[in-house]
Amino acid sequence: MTEGIAERRPRRRGPGPFALVVMPSLVAVAGVSTFLALQSEEPAPGPSSGTSGTDGVSDKVNGSYVPWLRRATHDCPVVTPAVLAAQIDQLSGWNDDTPNVSQQGIARFTDVQWKKWGRDDDGSGRASPRDPVDAIMALGRQDCCLVREVTALRTRGTVNGDLVDLTLAAHTVGADAVARAGRVPAAARDVLGEVQARRARYESLVRQNPEANEGPTTSALLSPPLRTLTVTSAFGTREHPLTGVTKLHTGVDFGSPQGALVSAARAGRVEFAGMTRAYGNRVVIRHGTIGGKRLETTYSHLSAVLVAPGQSVSVGSSVGRAGSTGLSTGPHLHFEVLLDGEYVDPVPWLRAPAG
Repeated sequence: MTEGIAERRPRRRGPGPFALVVMPSLVAVAGVSTFLALQSEEPAPGPSSGTSGTDGVSDKVNGSYVPWLRRATHDCPVVTPAVLAAQIDQLSGWNDDTPNVSQQGIARFTDVQWKKWGRDDDGSGRASPRDPVDAIMALGRQDCCLVREVTALRTRGTVNGDLVDLTLAAHTVGADAVARAGRVPAAARDVLGEVQARRARYESLVRQNPEANEGPTTSALLSPPLRTLTVTSAFGTREHPLTGVTKLHTGVDFGSPQGALVSAARAGRVEFAGMTRAYGNRVVIRHGTIGGKRLETTYSHLSAVLVAPGQSVSVGSSVGRAGSTGLSTGPHLHFEVLLDGEYVDPVPWLRAPAG
């Protein structure tokens, strides 16, 4: 008998949109700043650099920088334009001035860092960390490199957590410190909180400056990894049943008998297959690209792994057996879909299982 996907999914509510508000005309007499910065919920009094509009976005930024933020993050959508903008805000408030002469520009690059990441991206004839466009592009390159590092660590099961958080932590304390902690280190948590507090307002700015590059539909591109798909824990924010920590549940849990065969949702190549601390027996399959974006699926808490790294698999071929290894309360399959390294809700991707 054909069964649909029965799910108990919590509705997640993000912060509401913020309107971009132009600073009152009285501020203009202090000098027009065309670059953007977000420093507080309330506008700062007086005509200082980094003053903030009523939506929390300062008069230092306008939509002309959004294409550069997009370009800087094009190769690693894990770091979105809004995340990059919020990160710069946290680093400097979008202010070029700094009391620390060893760190320059809005992205606070050291000389050594700039030598590695800096380029003349805006064609001014000189690459400078004090050039806002050059700094945006350089920080994007640095973050994209960190995304690749922390993605590899998470694929191997060395670290656990959201890729954005892990990337920002690696920028703050170094990828080695993240690897040693196995998660976001305590020393980086304040920075993450500050970036997240600013992120929604920059998302509003990016939305107000759209580009016509909509992705392809994702509906029903994957075959079901189990014969029956009964959701026991949906994608979204939840309290972990064992650790008690409230965070993003990065996949969907399908209830399953112990030992049930788990199959590949799409043809691809096995990227990882082995034991991890949190996920237990885990398989990661790379499926090439969809609309230019890298697609991967993962299968976790398996009682047995039936494939090896580097092996090619066809859709529907067995990759393992459902189980309860790792941090698990009972037999099930934790199934994830990652698009360019970022977790997305798997359910819209799945076709209903055949009876």
